[in-house]
Amino acid sequence: MKITLITVGKLKEKYWRHAVEEYSKRISGYAKLELIEIQDEKEPNNASDKDIEIIKDKEAQKILSKIKENQHVVTLEIQGKTYTSENLAKEYQRWMNTGKSDVVFIIGGSNGIGKAVQKRSDQEISFGSLTYPHQMMKVMLLEQIFRVNKIIRNESYHK
Repeated sequence: MKITLITVGKLKEKYWRHAVEEYSKRISGYAKLELIEIQDEKEPNNASDKDIEIIKDKEAQKILSKIKENQHVVTLEIQGKTYTSENLAKEYQRWMNTGKSDVVFIIGGSNGIGKAVQKRSDQEISFGSLTYPHQMMKVMLLEQIFRVNKIIRNESYHK
C-alpha cells in the first residue's frame, strides 16, 4: 500500500514535527508513506468570502498538481462520512482488495478545501463535527493510519 498525505501549511512547532516523524516511522513497517506540504496562501486582514474562495482555489491548484490520475483521493471534510477505527480499517482493507493501493489523503488549510479538490475527491471522511487545527489533524490522521494497519493484522495496539 502506498499512502500520500497532502497538507496545506507547514508544521512549525517542534512537537507536531516529532509526532509526525514518530507515526511516519511506525507506518513505514506497513505502507510506503509520502508526506507533501503545500504552502498556504496568505490571507489578508478582513478577507471577504470572495477572497477566501480565491485562496482556496489557489491552494486547490497546488494540491491537484501533486495528484496522479490513478490515485484514490480521500479528503478530510467536516461533512464527510464518519468512521469508527474498526470501520476505517475495513474501508482501508476494501481499498487494498479492489486495487486502490495508491491512496492520497488531503487535509486543506484553515479555510477548508477548494471546490476543484472536492470535485477530484473519490471519498470524503470526517473526524467529527468539531474543528481541529490542521496541524493536529495531520498527526491524528497518521495515528489512525497506523491504528488501521494494526487492526487489519490483528496486532496489539488498538483497544
